Amino acid sequence: MTRQLQPPAYPADRRRCDDEPEAQSAERAPSSTAALTAVPTGPATAGRTGAPSGLRAAGGVQALAPGTRLIHIGPHKTGTTSVQSALHNARLPMAEHGVRYAGRQRHSLEAAVAVTGAGNLLGGKEPLGHYWDELVAEVQQASEDRVVISSEFLSEADDAAMTQILKELGAERPHVLVTLRPLARILSSQWQQYVQNGLRTSYANWLEGMLEQAPYTKPTPSFWRRHAHADLVQRWADAVGADHLTVIVVDDRDRRMLMDTCESLLGLPHGLLQPLDHLANRSLTAAEIELVRRLNVTFREQQWPEAVYSRFIRYGSVLALQKRIPEPDEARILTPDWALDRAAEIGRRDAERIWAMGVQVIGDPATLGSRPAASGEMEVAATVPTDVAVTAALGAIRASGAVDERERPLERRQVSDVTVPDLAKVVVRRVRRRYRRMIRR
Repeated sequence: MTRQLQPPAYPADRRRCDDEPEAQSAERAPSSTAALTAVPTGPATAGRTGAPSGLRAAGGVQALAPGTRLIHIGPHKTGTTSVQSALHNARLPMAEHGVRYAGRQRHSLEAAVAVTGAGNLLGGKEPLGHYWDELVAEVQQASEDRVVISSEFLSEADDAAMTQILKELGAERPHVLVTLRPLARILSSQWQQYVQNGLRTSYANWLEGMLEQAPYTKPTPSFWRRHAHADLVQRWADAVGADHLTVIVVDDRDRRMLMDTCESLLGLPHGLLQPLDHLANRSLTAAEIELVRRLNVTFREQQWPEAVYSRFIRYGSVLALQKRIPEPDEARILTPDWALDRAAEIGRRDAERIWAMGVQVIGDPATLGSRPAASGEMEVAATVPTDVAVTAALGAIRASGAVDERERPLERRQVSDVTVPDLAKVVVRRVRRRYRRMIRR
């Protein structure tokens, strides 16, 4: 029997993934009865017909009108970190061209969580309303021609939150920016992000829950709220108007495509926004993420305070692992063919619906239905390599504060751990030593 396409249900409950029930181990339903999840196929905005296509180059993108407030809502794993890092790093030169990047940090996480009610990071500070109030005040008082706000957590807004966001941030000229990547290329990285926030479910069981087991809400209900991409675009297009929404379909083969497009929309000169590779979210290897998942299991068994997780695991072990340079032959996370095929089918339907909405599409929406060639069943490692375990342990120790890195001789620290003044002292000392040796000769 042919698999039937069914829409996922979106629960109102947006608990953090660490509080969500563990996926139950179960045999996959026989193909004759299992359902293939897909985004809802309800009526789309009558805009365009024909095969999906889009603006192929940033050169064809017109700058947004002066007074526009550009609201970038992600969703997650679509180049948001790269965009936010580039905007944050270019605040001063952008201001010279009449563009403000709102917020004090790279990512206005607290403000977005406060207004949307999205689940906060495990052990993170409670989202207080004043974070949102401060962001709104900055945007409303800005004198620049264009203002940018960016947070992937805005993608989790419900109707009431969307209305508030557009009213308080958008002024008279709101414009929503959605960045998208093929769902098949998001699965493993999104699961990793959940694991780094306390999820204990294996990748295989997580895929079963999201793609095979109705109502497709366990163990992470927020997944389809974020990644039913056509529904996401439809919700925001209904709220702001199709002519005030732009979709960028990110081309992973072109590192400049996303930066060039943002520059064009904001009226910035070419090359001003630069992707910062060292701030990119490196995917962990299979062994690294399995270590984090096992730590999550033990953490829950020990019933330790959530603040302990945030301090020692997320900002200790996980950060240390992300800085580690894996060997080329280390096993990566593999997604099975059945999951990639389902994701690709969902992506094709998304592309058709988004194209029909009449929103501006930059890039090739047909790629939303693509899938990577590499696939396979990932075996859960029984053991973790020693250097991976050591790196995670040292990261937790450093996060504890028990070791003061400043007490270690400067010459024995990594350059990335040394401040500019201290690095200058090291250079001066080495120049002096070399000069003395030359004199003695």
